[in-house]
Amino acid sequence: MNNQAVFNIAEICARHGITDVILSPGSRSAPLTLAFARHPAYRGKLRVVPDERAAAFIGLGIAQATRRTVVLVCTSGTAGLNYAPAVAEAFFQQIPLLILTADRPPEWIDQLDGQTIRQRNLYGAHAKGAFDFPADTTHPDAKWHAERIINEAINLTQAGPAGPVQVNIPLREPFYPKPGEDIVYEQDVKIIREDHTNTILPPAEILDLRRQLRNAGRVLVVAGQQSESATLTAALYEFAEAQQAQVVADSIANVGDVPGVRRQDIFLAGLSKEQKEALRPDLLITFGQSLISKALKLFLRDAAPAQHWHLQPAGEVADTFRRLTRIIRVQPAVFFQQLAVSDSEDYNPNVAVTVLKTTDSNGFEGSNPSFSADAQMSQKVIDGSNPILSAALPITWQHADAAATQFLSIFFAAEGHPFNEFAAMRHALASLPESTALHLANSMAVRYANIIGVDADVEVFANRGTSGIDGCNSTAVGAALAQPERPVVLLTGDVAFFYDRNAFWHNYPTPNLRVVLFNNHGGGIFRLIDGPRQQPELDEFFETTQALTAENLCRDFKLRYLPVSSFAELNAALPVFFAAEGGAAVLEIFTDSKTNAAFFEEYRAAVKQAFS
Repeated sequence: MNNQAVFNIAEICARHGITDVILSPGSRSAPLTLAFARHPAYRGKLRVVPDERAAAFIGLGIAQATRRTVVLVCTSGTAGLNYAPAVAEAFFQQIPLLILTADRPPEWIDQLDGQTIRQRNLYGAHAKGAFDFPADTTHPDAKWHAERIINEAINLTQAGPAGPVQVNIPLREPFYPKPGEDIVYEQDVKIIREDHTNTILPPAEILDLRRQLRNAGRVLVVAGQQSESATLTAALYEFAEAQQAQVVADSIANVGDVPGVRRQDIFLAGLSKEQKEALRPDLLITFGQSLISKALKLFLRDAAPAQHWHLQPAGEVADTFRRLTRIIRVQPAVFFQQLAVSDSEDYNPNVAVTVLKTTDSNGFEGSNPSFSADAQMSQKVIDGSNPILSAALPITWQHADAAATQFLSIFFAAEGHPFNEFAAMRHALASLPESTALHLANSMAVRYANIIGVDADVEVFANRGTSGIDGCNSTAVGAALAQPERPVVLLTGDVAFFYDRNAFWHNYPTPNLRVVLFNNHGGGIFRLIDGPRQQPELDEFFETTQALTAENLCRDFKLRYLPVSSFAELNAALPVFFAAEGGAAVLEIFTDSKTNAAFFEEYRAAVKQAFS
């Protein structure tokens, strides 16, 4: 066999500390499969997932949880195309994936040979990079080139911003070693390591930023999607307290219990233009990736702050709100720590920050009076007569947030509500185990959760890079495989769930996985959003009614199955469902799509009445 350079790929990956490899079976990829399967670092640790689309999202889920590069290996032809949805999601979420696509030799491309497509740069603009592995590595220069490519590809997956990288590997027969033939891993392989420095702001820039902060007036900090970070949370808390800045965050921002606003989805949907004007910032500071809240995005686009700073150490920056004025190339945690100094404190710009402050939890001592909520607010909030929203008293972010919190509690406490998915979602979120890794499927699940809110000790994941439904199950499965000691909970709708049913088609136990499936027998979101819900074609062409249940799937894949269709059944099932000793399970919550739509419309009407 002339596959020594291919076998060395496994050695290079092991030397770089890569521990997770997802394989999908195929013949053309056999040398790659055998290279990892026989390597001592991976023996007994590889995972085989037959469906490439599911395999890629499982790899994505592992990389999300571990924040380390995951390797995907597939055969030639359309197998690699099936990775594409997860590759695009990884690109926009900045998740490190190394994609090894086996291919035909270049002379056989476009020659009507089987399982042959144009695989070079297969993912186009949705990969950070694409490398072509040499077809012939017998010459020493070609072998050096092959090893250099793998090192560069691995480093590129991890260099900020992280992301997916493809290495296309043309392979000639024979693919399999002869009986008794050993695979040898060369120990003198080339290893190139890249150090990722923790850049700090220079003194002159700190002084300039402090001056602008001092003169900015109202400062609003908006956190986008990001992984949980105790270091960032601590620094953000200190900055907000020192600068009297207001912090607004969706559930996917994972900022723990940093004091701030979480109910913007509620009150921004109801406030008048004049009331929103009172919330307009003079300086907007953003960091992280996407937002869930459409109401917040629209508000920030209309608010027209004089300045908008975005914190991002590297990569392209999106001007999401059309107000961007300054890009600050630094880690957000570094920015917030270096600027967490009030005007009353002495500051020496020549003393650089060298060690970031860390904490073992997202809890903090003390309180910040600027974030205090009015505990005396009346239940009149739901009938529009709350005095904090009257013309006599200017509205503030914290008062609106506190009013929205109380409004939500009162709205759901009202008697006589029919069984519906919005209320059922609230029950499920209230029952989550401590330190849950919560995965939210796209469509209504992620929107409901953002309105209801999530406890500070719950880390939230959602595929909001592309916001597709195609890999929500698989991503949660990957998280459960990566962190078997941690509860992993997926909240999903029926269309997303059944679309990705092959997520469970593998041989690896996930006893810590719980799936809460909201089954309204169709794409219920189309009854809830303006546009499709007003069309006569809604039932047939948008909602796409289906009669499936998860019972057969659970039997096929040996998952516990708990069906419920009332509040009483749900409340009885939740403790059993979440019990740690029970094993992987699906809680299927059956609701009626028209009832869900009517209840959500009632909610929206109540919001407008309370906050207009």
